[in-house]
This record gives sequence, C-alpha cells and structure tokens, in this order.
Amino acid sequence: MKAVDFGLKLGAEHVELKAEETSKTLITTKDGKVEVVREGFEAGVNIRVLVKGAWGCVSTLKTNQQSLLKAVEDAYKLAQSSSKKIKEKVKLAEVKACKDKSLIKSGKDPRNILINQKIEEILTVDKTLFKLDSQVKSCTIDYLDLVGKDFFVNSESSFIEKEKLYVWLRVYATAREADVFASASEELGSTAGYTIFNENPPEKLGEKIVKRLKTQLKAKPAKGGIFPVVLGSNVVGVFIHEAFGHLAEADLTLSGSVILDKLGKKVASENVTVFDDGTVEGAFGSFKYDDEGVPSQKTILVKDGVIVGLMHNRETAGKFNVKPTGNARAENFRHVPIIRMRNTYLKPGNYSFEELIEPIKFGYYLKNFRGGQANLDGTFQVGVQEAYEIVNGKIGEPVRNLSISGNTLETLKKVEAVGKDFKLWPGRCGKGQIAFVCDGGPSIRVGEIQIGGRR
Repeated sequence: MKAVDFGLKLGAEHVELKAEETSKTLITTKDGKVEVVREGFEAGVNIRVLVKGAWGCVSTLKTNQQSLLKAVEDAYKLAQSSSKKIKEKVKLAEVKACKDKSLIKSGKDPRNILINQKIEEILTVDKTLFKLDSQVKSCTIDYLDLVGKDFFVNSESSFIEKEKLYVWLRVYATAREADVFASASEELGSTAGYTIFNENPPEKLGEKIVKRLKTQLKAKPAKGGIFPVVLGSNVVGVFIHEAFGHLAEADLTLSGSVILDKLGKKVASENVTVFDDGTVEGAFGSFKYDDEGVPSQKTILVKDGVIVGLMHNRETAGKFNVKPTGNARAENFRHVPIIRMRNTYLKPGNYSFEELIEPIKFGYYLKNFRGGQANLDGTFQVGVQEAYEIVNGKIGEPVRNLSISGNTLETLKKVEAVGKDFKLWPGRCGKGQIAFVCDGGPSIRVGEIQIGGRR
C-alpha cells in the first residue's frame, strides 16, 4: 500500500493503518417515550507510525490516497517530535505477518430490520414494566446495533479484513414503595445478528425485571459485617472483571497495579483459575484478530491461585519480553488501540449450588450485581441488586441495600469452593474508550467478605 511505503520512505520504523466503515443505530427510550433515534454510516482511517521509539497517530475521515499520504506525513512529524521527549523507547514484540479475511455468520442482519420494529419491541419492554406493577417509577432503555468492516495493514506485510456485528440492549428501571427504593437492570448482547429478543421476548424481559424490583421492595435490609457468601455467576463476573481483570491489563499493571511484583506468585486460593479468552464462539468479547493484527487467543491469567500471565499489546509484550496476547482494541478509528479485556472469567469447578450453600450457618447469596469499581491498589466495591440470606444451608429471605467491599487478593484467597454452573454475561467496558466484553464464571463460596448494610 502506498501510504505504508510512504511512511517507511520518510524514515518510520513501523507503519500501520486501520480503516473502518460502520453502520450504526442508537435508540433511547424513557418512560414510554422515544428520546433518541439515530441511524448513520461512517468511514475513516487511523494511522500510527513509530519513529525513533515514539508513536505518532492521526485519524482522518478522508480516505482518498492524497489525504492518506498527508495523514501519514502528519503522524510521522508527531512521532518525530515526541521522540525527542520520551524517556523510554517503544519496542514492539515480534509477530508473524498475516493475510486473512474474517467473516461473520449472521442470521438476522439488524440493518434489515425496520427501525419501527426495533422501537416497538423496545417499548414493549417498557409497557410491560409499567403494566405489571404500579410501583414502577421509571424505565430507561438503551439500544445499539453496529455492523461494519475493519481493514488492517502494516509495514510487516499484514493485511486483514474483518467483519463485525454487535447488538446490545440495556434496561434500567426503578420502583418505590413508601420510603423503600429499588432499582434493577438487565443487559443483553449478541454477535449473531438481531437475536436478543429470541431468548428474551420483550414481555418476558419486562416480567423478569418487575419480579426483581418487587423482591427488593419486600426485602429487609442486610446486616453489615463480615459473613460467608455465595456469589452467583453474575456477581463473580463483575468481580473478576473489575477487581482483578483491570489489574492484569499490562498497561495498568505497569502504572502501579498491586500485582506488578506478584507475577509467578500465589495470590489466591488454589480453587482460582482465571482466563481472558477472545476465542469463545459467539461471545460478546470474541474476535479473530485484535487491532494490531495479532490473533486472538485464550490467555491464562491465574492458574491454581498463581498469577501466570497478563493481557498484552505489542508494546507491553516487548517490555515484558513475552508474546502479545491479542488484547489491543480501539473503540473506532478515532482512537489508538489499548489493552482491553475480551471474555474474562473464572474457571468452573465441581460443586453443585446446594453443596456451595450447605456449610453456611448464616451468610448471603448474592445473585445479581448493581455496579462495581476497583482501584489499582487492589481495593474494590461491588453493589448488589438481588441478594438473599443463607440460613442453615438453605436460601432464606431476600435482602436489599447490600454491597461487598475489600481487597481483591485477600478475597481471592478465601474462595473455598467453585461451582460447576457457568455463564458469560455480555456488557460494555469503559477505559477511556468503550469495548464490548463478556465476564462471568460459576457460582463460588467465599469464606468471609465485608458486607455493607445496617448493623
């Protein structure tokens, strides 16, 4: 490609271009009214060049040859200027050049579904909520579908064409009874086309959320303190993603993550094995090649409690002198690729759910999360929207206003048993850019954890 050859002629050590063309639909409804409807098509190119160990990056909407050559020249000048100021030169790990075309299999292309049908099905969820329970006070639904192609070429002779397709839906609803407030959310995602309502018909989805709201309104407040818990797959997923996964993204590891000096060391119970896997068929975080042209793979992060790996792009792999793992992803052509999770999960074990709760005299079963956050020092907090007491090895009454917090590594050391149930949950992760991901795993029993609630 002339743009790549031009960059090399200028003196760049490495040149790569990622071109993108995308069709997108965005819909937002609130309390039965359509607030946002957008349909559009966009195309553009991101150019990165490496000069004397420094990156230069330019993105452009203009895709003609003259504009691309100008963008390469601008990126070269930026890199050349940056090279005079950097303390540590970028060294890219070597990868094998690849020429490939990655196609998707779609049963229902969302571009072929009328916008009115999409709106009608979304509003059916909303109507069901308000129809089933007068205590429902609000409902916001966000919908996105994205279909397109990426083209990647670099100065190492790689040329990759890959198709992409995502359909995503999130419902957030609130309810109130007297002075008790409840909220519930549900997130769906598909890479197989417009299929999100196949397994979750709008009416059934509305019923599920209403049931969760009603349970919270009737629930009693949780007791604050340290208790044994069983975390459901949904909560395990967000805990592994937020509390551990970000720590194991090599750029954040180098930025001061608590696990930086713990590679090769045991930091968790031998029951804990964690993967970040971009090869799970049909999962929301799967793809064949990342945005640096590196093949996706199944990366083991923790094996039997020992940290054995991190998630890398070519730059961090060069610093650690390891192979890149295929985790470099950019939200779109306006962004540079950074290290992102794919499908991050805890490996299942051999325990049935009944065996997990059986030894607990008093504790909690945490079924669905509300939100979570974690810090590089290893501290975390996860809110829970659906939880129940465990009394004498049996599921008891529902509880509300519950959260868990603590230190990630200390919590992982207290994982006593791992279930054989397993599920991945689709979502979107923010790290300055949005990425489609899955997280999950089996249910697990944790010997003790800090519960936020009343004392």
